[in-house]
Amino acid sequence: MTPVGGVDILSAARIVLKTSLENSRALASALDNTGQRLEGIKQRLPSLGAAVRNVPRQKCTFVEIREHIDSAISPVAAVVRVYDTVQELQMSLLSHPCSDLSTYLLMVKQLEESLKFLTDNCRLAIQWLEDVLEFLENVVLNDLYIMNIKKSLNILQELKATEKRAWLSGGLLCVAFDKLEIEFGQLLNENCIQVVLDFVSSSVGDQASISPSPLPVAVVQKLQAIIGRLSSDERLEKCMSTYVEIRSLYTRRSFQALDLNYLDLSISEFDDVQDVDCYIDKWCKHFQMAIKLVFEIEYKLCSDVFEKYEPDVWMDCFAKIAIQSGILSFLHFGKKITECKDVPIKILKLLDIFAILENLRVDFNRLFGGPACFEIQTLTRDLIKGVVNGVSEIFWELPIQVELQRRSSPSLNGSVPRLVSLVTDYCNRLLGDDYKPLLTQVLTIQQSWKQDKCQEELITGQIYYIIKQLGLNLDAWSKAHSDFTLSYLFMMNNHCHLCSLKGTKLGDLMGESWLKAHEQYMDYYMTLFLRESWGKTFTLLSQEGRVLSSPTRGFVGDLVKKRLKSFNMEFDHMYQKQSNWVVPNEDLRLKMCKLVVQAFLPVYRSYLQNYGFQADTDASPSRHVKYTTRSLETMLRSLFQPKLSKSGSTKHSRLIGKIKDIVTDNFRLTLLAA
Repeated sequence: MTPVGGVDILSAARIVLKTSLENSRALASALDNTGQRLEGIKQRLPSLGAAVRNVPRQKCTFVEIREHIDSAISPVAAVVRVYDTVQELQMSLLSHPCSDLSTYLLMVKQLEESLKFLTDNCRLAIQWLEDVLEFLENVVLNDLYIMNIKKSLNILQELKATEKRAWLSGGLLCVAFDKLEIEFGQLLNENCIQVVLDFVSSSVGDQASISPSPLPVAVVQKLQAIIGRLSSDERLEKCMSTYVEIRSLYTRRSFQALDLNYLDLSISEFDDVQDVDCYIDKWCKHFQMAIKLVFEIEYKLCSDVFEKYEPDVWMDCFAKIAIQSGILSFLHFGKKITECKDVPIKILKLLDIFAILENLRVDFNRLFGGPACFEIQTLTRDLIKGVVNGVSEIFWELPIQVELQRRSSPSLNGSVPRLVSLVTDYCNRLLGDDYKPLLTQVLTIQQSWKQDKCQEELITGQIYYIIKQLGLNLDAWSKAHSDFTLSYLFMMNNHCHLCSLKGTKLGDLMGESWLKAHEQYMDYYMTLFLRESWGKTFTLLSQEGRVLSSPTRGFVGDLVKKRLKSFNMEFDHMYQKQSNWVVPNEDLRLKMCKLVVQAFLPVYRSYLQNYGFQADTDASPSRHVKYTTRSLETMLRSLFQPKLSKSGSTKHSRLIGKIKDIVTDNFRLTLLAA
């Protein structure tokens, strides 16, 4: 049996309506004529009373309206023909939507329209027949025609209930819509393309340009068609729930490739940001990938699938996918970083987090700006507030923390303290192109919250103040050395470190005169150090007049031996002491050793040439001439070298390097949280 098309349905409806209209007109005319005849009968009643007494009143009435009752049955027959169409569609809908979705959806639509047409016309026919029945019951008793009309009314009542039964559980339309819901989920599951996230591959922008849509266009169109049909039954919410469940599953699978277990770390599992330094770098990259790749795609897909509805409808769907996929875990991890201990490195890591948030701000506001994303918006605001306040607190408190370290002990080997290299490197990085714009922006935001204006001079002024406090620390530490020569070496190393800032952002800020002053101080302390250490040592070999004018060879020999012995002892002592001292700057170390060799080695060579033979009178002259000129030079050139590491490497671990490689226990900022 072939399905009846929309034209057939309309034709049947036209026939029913036309028949109903004609019968109504006929009935009205008949009733009007009946009224006139009844008036005539009333006038003739006295004269005709005797003649009609023998004729049953019921039979007369039946003859009068019999043709009108027959006409009333005609629209009922048309309704029955529509029901046949419904039966044909019912058989067709026993198939599954996957065989031919477009045809199935069309048949469902035709069935809905046919059932509605059937219900409406049954209601009209019932109303018409009930009026006829009421009239007949007043004039005709126990007649077969009345029984037939009542039977027809019962049939029409049953037909009118067909549509209602079709929507009930197990009904024809309910089953058809259940099948469409199943087909909706299967289309999502069987056609989804998982977004591949590769942390090691090219940039996020490149990945975004080549990432395919997770659903083919044809599938999206089928989903749209199913949603359009299901929404008429108010099943849109169930459809959205299925969509959220399946798409959330696929987004979570995409994130599995990134190994995001670190997001679940609690603050109690690490003391400060240094413990999770590598995780912060990962977070910055992973969060950017999540927004640019995963959630951007989900946002567009939600918009495409539910395009016929208001944004509030599908934005709620997208918000649930984002939350179930783990965006809140990303935001909570960033918030935990703002709550951990305040250490110097934290300011850089907070600025890294701020840079990512700022870079994603436009996309983030577009994706999560709707009312449905209120929870995401709230947590993001808390994260930004924690970052801004954390950076500001550490930056403004840094000079005070530098000053607090003034009471600590200076380095025992005369090298540059970690605090000095840490602070100068921090200031350099904060003034660099990567961090200064971010720091300025963060401080501007923080000042705006206080209704103040942030000027760039505040940042440079703060850096000046930090370096000033650092200089005061160096003066205090140099005075803490009981050995003057070590104090000179200490100041020489630190002035060298400061003047080596030439060409850096901090050096440019401090100015050329400041750099030259430190260079002069470096040379000054180096001169003092060489004179007070090796100068005094080699003074023991100075040629005195009494040696040259000595009357006897034996007296001269004893004096030479005595001088050499004193020199050996002093040299050994000085060498042993200075062998633990360090000059971190390689150029300065080579320069110092060269000056020592050039200034004092000729003195030793000359002394041996002039008086060394005087020490040869003993059987063991090496007791007095302990070092040759070459061995002495080798020893002097080996001074101030960095000590070998445990791995045997001879490279010096430079203190001016990556901040994350510097671990300092005594310089922690214990600031109170705002």
